[in-house]
Amino acid sequence: MGWRAKRKLVEELAMVLVKIKAVQFGTFTLSSGKLSSYYVDLRAVPSYPGAYKVVVDAYGQLIRNGLGSKKFDAIAGIPTAGLAFSSPLALQFSKPMVYARKEEKQYGRERRIEGVIKPGWNVLVVDDLVTTGGSIASAAQAIREEGGEVKDAVVLIDRLEGGGTNLRKSGVSLHSLTDIVEVSDILYSEGMIGDDEMKAIVRQVGKKRR
Repeated sequence: MGWRAKRKLVEELAMVLVKIKAVQFGTFTLSSGKLSSYYVDLRAVPSYPGAYKVVVDAYGQLIRNGLGSKKFDAIAGIPTAGLAFSSPLALQFSKPMVYARKEEKQYGRERRIEGVIKPGWNVLVVDDLVTTGGSIASAAQAIREEGGEVKDAVVLIDRLEGGGTNLRKSGVSLHSLTDIVEVSDILYSEGMIGDDEMKAIVRQVGKKRR
């Protein structure tokens, strides 16, 4: 995918996400208790069929152009938001799908992986966002314990808080369609956010990158 084609795709995506309020700017308290100058919640995307299609198609283009369907044998989703996108992608690419629980079940087979992984399968991990990369790294470890291999992970938006670097240490290459700075820059150029909001994003990301 060329730069212009990718930029056009990200522009469409940014506008859609703001329209359905999946991306919001202001002052928010995250689950960790930390304050953030923006909030991204992609769990609502499937409630809007038009937006859902745009997002799933964007993932599909990222995978086709960034990896190619021959580089993985199965797709793994990370609950909960990741599953909303891994399921249609598995159908789109005609690949088996599994998902990784955050914790082992305390009954039945007591496993973290639901679904079937054949030994040696290369499994592509799909999530909505990446922050520090902890959820993806944990899922990759669980998949490896089941006999699969994990070399790549895809997300829609990188929050630029060290996820890519941390995942490389776990042997996983991160592929993101865009990042929060690019999304913010597009919205700023369209007059949808102001100087103060844009500066707050850049300031927040800059602190996390150091």
